Amino acid sequence: MWKSVVTHIGAMALEFVDDKVLVFFGPAAPDALRDVSIIHESAEPFSGSLCVGDKLVVDGQDYEISKVGTQAQGNLQELGHISVYFTDAPDDILPGSIYVTPHRVPQVKLGSVIEIRQR
Repeated sequence: MWKSVVTHIGAMALEFVDDKVLVFFGPAAPDALRDVSIIHESAEPFSGSLCVGDKLVVDGQDYEISKVGTQAQGNLQELGHISVYFTDAPDDILPGSIYVTPHRVPQVKLGSVIEIRQR
């Protein structure tokens, strides 16, 4: 299991909630993306694999990962970056994204705990 804590929410980060997407970045997020990102910090970088069937957990709410982009795992490991979509996945998804169910977006706040639990 991997765990991280939200330390900053960019001024425009929650504007994407209507589109059912949250954009996460680690503390080294580029300045140009900090306003649209939810910044989180973990004691250790993500070192596992992201697979369909794994769980994303936000403040105790479980979401099952239904689709994983080709660069999502590498982006999470290197940058702490991942875009999470709370919708049905199209055939072609953005490389750095994951899709999860159920489709209700969690209320992320400072101190929110983000976890990935592998099956």
